[in-house]
Amino acid sequence: MRFLQRFARWSRQRSRPWVLLLICALPLATMAFRGPGRLAIARLQYEGGGDWYGNPSSLPNLIKAIADRTSLPIERTEAKVKLTDSALFDYPFLHMTGHGEVKFSDTEVQRLREYLTRGGFLHADDNYGLDDTFRREMARVFPDRPLVEVPYSHPIYHLVYDFQNGPPKVHEHDGKPAKGYGIFIGNRLAVYYTFSADLGNGWEDVGTYADPPVLHEQALRLGVNLFTYAATSRVLP
Repeated sequence: MRFLQRFARWSRQRSRPWVLLLICALPLATMAFRGPGRLAIARLQYEGGGDWYGNPSSLPNLIKAIADRTSLPIERTEAKVKLTDSALFDYPFLHMTGHGEVKFSDTEVQRLREYLTRGGFLHADDNYGLDDTFRREMARVFPDRPLVEVPYSHPIYHLVYDFQNGPPKVHEHDGKPAKGYGIFIGNRLAVYYTFSADLGNGWEDVGTYADPPVLHEQALRLGVNLFTYAATSRVLP
């Protein structure tokens, strides 16, 4: 229960009583998903021509880190899902990435809106080239809820590991700072979008790129935070 102890300590230090509510409600939250109290990560398959399948070793490494570092009962293999699949609502955590265009059908827009409104969580990672069309499609999903920068005080940066300055920057690309944007539904962060960070590249096997191991570790730590939040945030009002 290492992450729960950290959870409670962080809550007391920052006067966040709802975090303790999450701890108490965690068994209920885990039972809300896939199978007998287990949790799973699904990679989102989308149309438009973007390489949704990019960073093939990223999610296996993230899943292993979550299993090793928390007590969350996570499935050990990633799933792949389309927004039109009947299994969509089995997964509390969707991950999408790519370099190219994202294009949702009208049905997919409706399904993603329903998934997120009902408590699902989407992490989108711009693998350099996704930004314009991702923002366009999310504006179709939530025309009244713009992407906003997630404040550094948000629990997504502190649940298990502390990130005082937001997401780590794994790749330089055009030199812009790493940013974490989000869409909120009430008090709950439903969409978290890492821009100019290449978090998924950081999750890949060490040596895949020329990134130092310290950035691999930082990326995995934030991924653990993201999944922990997704697995518990459905109990928030």
